[in-house]
Amino acid sequence: MKTNNKILPLEVSKLNYEVNGHKLIENLNFRLEAGQITVFLGPNGAGKSLTLKLCHGILKPSSGDIIWNTDLSNKSTTNKQFHTMVFQKPILLRRSVRANIEHTLKLCKIPRNTREDILEKALAKTGLNEISNLPAKSISGGEQQKLAMARAWALSPKVLFLDEPTTNLDPSSTIAIENLIEEFHKAGTKIIMTTHDLRQAQRLSNEILFFHRGKLLEQTDSDTFFSNPKTQAGRAFIKGELFW
Repeated sequence: MKTNNKILPLEVSKLNYEVNGHKLIENLNFRLEAGQITVFLGPNGAGKSLTLKLCHGILKPSSGDIIWNTDLSNKSTTNKQFHTMVFQKPILLRRSVRANIEHTLKLCKIPRNTREDILEKALAKTGLNEISNLPAKSISGGEQQKLAMARAWALSPKVLFLDEPTTNLDPSSTIAIENLIEEFHKAGTKIIMTTHDLRQAQRLSNEILFFHRGKLLEQTDSDTFFSNPKTQAGRAFIKGELFW
């Protein structure tokens, strides 16, 4: 899988999201470029996952703009092939592992004559070959997350949103998912992810966006953030002292 990231940069301008008059996201402004693994950090409720969902289009902002470098609405392929998302808990069909990937390819209008080859490569990349005929609901949590990554791999997305993809996974499954994230990155996919794991953020990230109470407080390279956060909240977060 090789991808050409012409849909980046992503510009987010004056972004707000509120529910029943309560602002959950307030005046976000940032620009994300290709070539980096970007990690959203912050305490629970900081707005990290909401921001992912707004950028992916699952939620509509109350106001503000989310602007890609190209007009996705005029493309013949589906937006899922430009950007897709893997959730903390995978959403799986009551079908086999193989059928879950097949359904995604069909839904995204991948030509029938190429689906089988793409499917086999996705299974091989994620190590799911031997369990491909098992019901997806019956496999382990780590294997289910690999399946979610396999579905994403099959689409060769330009941007992959990951919402705490290794939460509740054991160490070996976490390593497997992190390796897949690195594979996506090497293939040219832009990774934008949330995590509550500071060590994971240090291992994977090139860039940190630090959120607190629905606001973006810092955007910087990861080395700078972890060695010298600019804000008091950032310093407290690194020390494990920052809560909602």
